[in-house]
Amino acid sequence: MDRKNVWKSYTKEQIEELGRINEDYKRCLDLGKTERECVKLTVERLRENGYVSLEERCGSGEALRQGDKIYAVCMGKSVCAFHIGSEPLENGMNILGAHIDSPRIDVKQDPLYESDEFAYLDTHYYGGIKKYQWVTLPLSLHGVVAKTDGTTVEVNIGEKDDDPVFTITDLLVHLAAKQMEKKASAVIEGEKLDLLFASRPLTEAEGLLKDEKHAVKAKVLELLKEYYGMEEEDFVSAELEIVPAGRARDLGIDRSMILGYGQDDRVCAFTSLFALLDVPEVRRTACCILVDKEEIGSVGATGMHSRFFENVVAELTALGGQESELKVRRALQNSRMLSSDVSAAYDPMFAENFEKRSSAFFSKGLVFNKFTGSRGKGGSNDANAEYLARLRKVLDEAGVAYQFAELGKVDAGGGGTIAYIMANYGMEVIDSGVAVLGMHAPWEAVSKADVYEAYKGYKAFLA
Repeated sequence: MDRKNVWKSYTKEQIEELGRINEDYKRCLDLGKTERECVKLTVERLRENGYVSLEERCGSGEALRQGDKIYAVCMGKSVCAFHIGSEPLENGMNILGAHIDSPRIDVKQDPLYESDEFAYLDTHYYGGIKKYQWVTLPLSLHGVVAKTDGTTVEVNIGEKDDDPVFTITDLLVHLAAKQMEKKASAVIEGEKLDLLFASRPLTEAEGLLKDEKHAVKAKVLELLKEYYGMEEEDFVSAELEIVPAGRARDLGIDRSMILGYGQDDRVCAFTSLFALLDVPEVRRTACCILVDKEEIGSVGATGMHSRFFENVVAELTALGGQESELKVRRALQNSRMLSSDVSAAYDPMFAENFEKRSSAFFSKGLVFNKFTGSRGKGGSNDANAEYLARLRKVLDEAGVAYQFAELGKVDAGGGGTIAYIMANYGMEVIDSGVAVLGMHAPWEAVSKADVYEAYKGYKAFLA
């Protein structure tokens, strides 16, 4: 099937709308570099558009009505939002689901140490990364420090123009003969991804004790105390993430693309949010789920495997005056979902890893993956043909550009999403998203046209 480059068909008005959406998308990328930041930003947008928290709504004692807008947050790292439709909830929802965690490097719980008058933070990488891509970059530190007095301090260092940045060092090429003989997976080992944090020692005039052997570490602790009221023991109850420093930028002399961190899967998360906020009154309840932990198996309380979403649906059912486990099960089974996750864009520089007829291309629209998994469809969700036909009709009527693809050649590898988890409820689910170049690299690239088509497609699906 020949899919055309959608840039060729845009009107002036569409290009202007495309520009507005992509500028907003870049702002969201800059403000949402961690799951917590994404949830905070999402809640702000929801409340600006009339959504209230589930706790507020339950406390009001009001029954659920058509047009109500409700959201719920799980531990500050996952969020789901609902625009209640005219049909009963047990008839099912139209659900957009994406993940807001991205590959990165995490700070360990006892991380701060000094070695030969350099201070480092000990780390553990998160998700599937090529470790050698993360060295010698300007890096920033984001997260929270929870203290025993009940307070929580937000940390964000490296994003402002006058902020310091951090880095992970690499061996100079002049001495790297043996290193260069290693396999790519071993060129940089996980235990060598420690963050270079400081090099200036505390002086005696600043209070250095004469028997202090780690003066650089002592200086770091003094600064942490000054800036964040933080003691070394507070690292134990901190969540600190190391991500590339810098904002999302236009890519290409024609400004047709975006280069930014975390576009897997925030390009789908933010376009899903935009679609939910812009959808008018709906017949079937419209829902957007943004979850954590997909990159490591969707585990834990904030991952899709948790009961958080199911529990929220049960709360909504009760608010509707129909508290019933059976009605909750019906609501989930009768739902339809787009598991909004990215796809690998065809890259001419690595053409040997793609089967061209089954590849996703830049600027050819929203990408559907009928099945995911790897090789013999292991770990796959495989959408049924009838659901695909209905989706095609919806998108065709809305004038949305779309394409179908697989993640590389059959035996080249593969990947998974949250689709198979939601399919366990018996609902119809298919993967859909935006094609990405350099997926899981510190900086990933997408087409602005595909961002726009994703927004249009998600909005059409919810309507």
